[in-house]
Amino acid sequence: MIDFMTSFLVILFNLTCHGDQRAKGAQIQPTFSLCRESHKTQVWLCFLVLSLLSTSTCAMPETADLQRCVTMLVNSSDVKKSDAMLYAPSNNDIEENCINMLLKCYMLELMMVINELDIKGNPAQCIFHFNEALHPEVNVDCPPCEAYSLNNITIFLDRLNYLLEKIYVSQYLPKT
Repeated sequence: MIDFMTSFLVILFNLTCHGDQRAKGAQIQPTFSLCRESHKTQVWLCFLVLSLLSTSTCAMPETADLQRCVTMLVNSSDVKKSDAMLYAPSNNDIEENCINMLLKCYMLELMMVINELDIKGNPAQCIFHFNEALHPEVNVDCPPCEAYSLNNITIFLDRLNYLLEKIYVSQYLPKT
């Protein structure tokens, strides 16, 4: 990867320097002093390339964003007043190979509550957008949403937050 970035910066440097300032062969230096007028262009191009290289290709949308959406939804609406009974797997029911499917179940239940309570606004839209971006893998070993116990909204939200924290920890914290 370092070789790629070095060669890319050399190519980038050569493309962005004009006229006599272009470095040739062994004259390439690790600084941008040879090409002062294009320094900003080089910095932005390097930033763009590094941004593209660092993007994640995981199959799951950003769960930290979903956690913020759920918090905003609960704080800005009457979700906690819902008397709906919702399917919510217990913390012991969470299997590693079924996490996306469980998340899809939570999203479907939460969207039902949003529709029943006729909640509008950004937090509700955030939930719907997350659900659209979520593509659970088809796994015949995962139980359907209806296989889990029915619980009130408080337990449902607590278990959803636990699942999101578990996903966040598995994605971003180093495994020991």
